[in-house]
Amino acid sequence: MKGIVLSAEWAPRPGYEVSEFERTTKKAITGSSIWRHPRPALRDVEEPQPGPRDVLIEVKAIGICGSDIHFCETDTEGYMLYPGLTRFPQVIGHEFSGRIVEIGKEVRDLCVGDPVTAEEMLWCGRCFSCRIGVPNHCEYLEELGFTVQGAMTRYIAVEDRFVWPITSIVEQRGDEEAAWEAGALVEPTGVSYLAMFVRSQGFKPGSTVVVYGAGPIGLAAISLAEAAGAGRIVAFESLESRRRLAKAAGADAVYDPAALSREGTQPWQAVMDLTGGRGAQMHVEAAGVPTRTVPQMERALAVDGKIVIIGRAAERVPMYLEALQVRGSQLFGSQGHAGHSVFPNVIQLMASGRLDMRKIITHRFTLAQGEEALRQALSREGGKVMLHTA
Repeated sequence: MKGIVLSAEWAPRPGYEVSEFERTTKKAITGSSIWRHPRPALRDVEEPQPGPRDVLIEVKAIGICGSDIHFCETDTEGYMLYPGLTRFPQVIGHEFSGRIVEIGKEVRDLCVGDPVTAEEMLWCGRCFSCRIGVPNHCEYLEELGFTVQGAMTRYIAVEDRFVWPITSIVEQRGDEEAAWEAGALVEPTGVSYLAMFVRSQGFKPGSTVVVYGAGPIGLAAISLAEAAGAGRIVAFESLESRRRLAKAAGADAVYDPAALSREGTQPWQAVMDLTGGRGAQMHVEAAGVPTRTVPQMERALAVDGKIVIIGRAAERVPMYLEALQVRGSQLFGSQGHAGHSVFPNVIQLMASGRLDMRKIITHRFTLAQGEEALRQALSREGGKVMLHTA
């Protein structure tokens, strides 16, 4: 079978101390410090053989994630931009849905024929982090499409405990193709859900929520804020195509930061004007440029407000902590989507009709067009890029 495989050179940066873990496993803890000259390509790959607790899934739809984009992007020295845990070469892709075609002998609650999606973070369940209820920070984490085979191919084997039926979405949609796309969007939506409603414990209905960056994760944050009853949703996005998507996703006010700057206004001032000087109760960083966004958030924090960091960036950010103290505010970091009923809750929201993430899809390709699809995603023009295997 064919799959989109990303290859890269193991070339630690001068001065980067490779750990014993990295040396023996060939997994980079900080990918942007080790992997150089990444190259995605459509290649022949082996069909996986499911173990006793695995299900074999025939993949139907796969979304291209910002992480996949960062795999392919490089700095001036040729190092990939993605800063996290990685092992290459690897079949990439982790936002997917499909149908179970085979189950292992120890699988009990899933059946051949079930439409499903799956978590990307494969937590062990036994380490200290997992045992205290934070599986996204598993000490022995594996990740689909990062350290083990991903979903940009025809079949993928996943342990049953990470797999979730999307039968309710299929029933609600009445259209399998639409359901496959919705199912593939559960994972990225779950990333925003975990950050906003688990890590930072949400906001009160009627609150003002500000989202910085209207890529797929930011659009999910906007959609979730609307579904959860935000009184006002504000978005900042530099690309016109994504500003239109932000409005479609539920944002009440959408600004181009560059246009504001030309007018002599900064984002924080726009937020303060909209809120009568009180600031916003929740600020979501989904742009991956915290050096630019966090200073704006600090100046537009409401009393008891929250800053939620989802976007990834391997850089230090200057913060004026006094702003957090005098406003009784907090900053929350978030990673992943596992545990805490995230997947079943997102699936229920989609099945209820209150959350329609398919409206953020702007481009569709076949798996055979995977390299072209990645180039489209790299342009950042539009919203979610979706692959179909047939």
